[in-house]
Amino acid sequence: MKIKLFSILSISLFGQLSAQFDKFYATTDAKNAIELKSKMPNEVEIIGSNDKESVVFLSPKAAEFLHHNVITHGPGYIYKSSEQEALLAISKSKKSNKVLAFTIDQDATVNSAIGKVNADNIKSHIQVLEAYGTRRHNTNQALTSVQDLKAKWEGLIAATGRTDLSVRIVNHVGTPMPSLIFTINGNSAPNEYIIVGGHMDSISSSAAAPGADDDASGIATVTEMIRVLLNINYKPSKTVEFMAYAAEEIGLVGSSEIAEDYAANGKNVISYVQFDMTNYKGSNRDVYISTDAYNSNNLNLFLIELMEHYNKTGSHVFTYGNTICNYGCSDHFSWAQNGYDAAFPFEASFSQSNPYIHSANDTLSRSNNSATHAAKFAKLGLEFIIETAKGSVLATSEMSNQSVEIYVKNKSLNYKLGKESIETLTIIDTSGRQLVESKDLLSIGKIDLNKINTGLYLAVFKTKSGKVITKKFILD
Repeated sequence: MKIKLFSILSISLFGQLSAQFDKFYATTDAKNAIELKSKMPNEVEIIGSNDKESVVFLSPKAAEFLHHNVITHGPGYIYKSSEQEALLAISKSKKSNKVLAFTIDQDATVNSAIGKVNADNIKSHIQVLEAYGTRRHNTNQALTSVQDLKAKWEGLIAATGRTDLSVRIVNHVGTPMPSLIFTINGNSAPNEYIIVGGHMDSISSSAAAPGADDDASGIATVTEMIRVLLNINYKPSKTVEFMAYAAEEIGLVGSSEIAEDYAANGKNVISYVQFDMTNYKGSNRDVYISTDAYNSNNLNLFLIELMEHYNKTGSHVFTYGNTICNYGCSDHFSWAQNGYDAAFPFEASFSQSNPYIHSANDTLSRSNNSATHAAKFAKLGLEFIIETAKGSVLATSEMSNQSVEIYVKNKSLNYKLGKESIETLTIIDTSGRQLVESKDLLSIGKIDLNKINTGLYLAVFKTKSGKVITKKFILD
């Protein structure tokens, strides 16, 4: 994105940044680095670049300019503790080569879980986090908020009497604020990780930074996922972790250090999903999947498949669309930068997202006082966790995906669906766009794909009896 003309800089925020460091290393979008250098030549040094990213040595003033004048959700840069670390970050492969062979077959467990999501719990937790006044990474309130969350999560564990649950603090180099990780040990594949997270810190140009939506809403949403899973005594096959990160607002500091550590130690993170702002419904649809180049198309398509399966009809209905948030817009970027599959479902289209964030006005009353919007994200998170980590007892789907047979031949999708007639067959791409919709089909037939480009797609069959069946396919 083009950097917009510079307007008013926040002097107080500059002071806060300058108190932490004079100049610092970071990675950012290569085009933005060039524009930033041209506008502020004495504040920015470009150390190295590839075709997409640059390593920069920049001042807090330049960081603030980048943060406010690039169309992005997050800081627009990723803080690195040294030049070597920054150069290493842009030399890594950013795309996972794994095939995500996820299936949907845990209907009973998922429906039990999403039926227990309580928006009032999310609302109450947002209010608690808002009440700190600020959770800026270098304040006492930030440290206290993490310690209090640790006590809350430990209280959830104590109520279960289980020994496969734990909470740990993670201290950082780039910030005095710690991160927090809640772990449910996997039963049969403990060395495979399914991770969700959000960030604990807030930021504002004034002393008040309540951060109710950004990102108390995400932390409260993740905490509700934990509560529900413990309530149903969920015991996954893979290890599931929930992360509350420090210092996202000044360059994804907490998540970057954690993801780098996991990669350095060879941890097999199967997939990661970020929950950063879940409670402001600024657009006509509910969940917006971010489709930036570093996001996983496979994982995005699986989130869409989950919503088509669990949220298309019935009492847990919600809708979805797609959006773009650009370079390093939230903590999922840290995982993508280390070669892991990552996704970011967001509360609205970024052009219509909460206008009150990063100010004293980011309060619950200005987003959604009932937290019903955030509850939808808690349901999606539970669907994702349960279907990817699986449970110790395999539930039976109401209608297995195997009841549909499909194959692609000569640019046509050939299908066979038992004895049921098809009300609609929809072809959806990895951004959630519906490319083809055919109605009133026989149980056996084919759909012309000549107008569709090569890629990964989802076929959604809705039968005349009301059942929804999904199948992924590749067109090459």
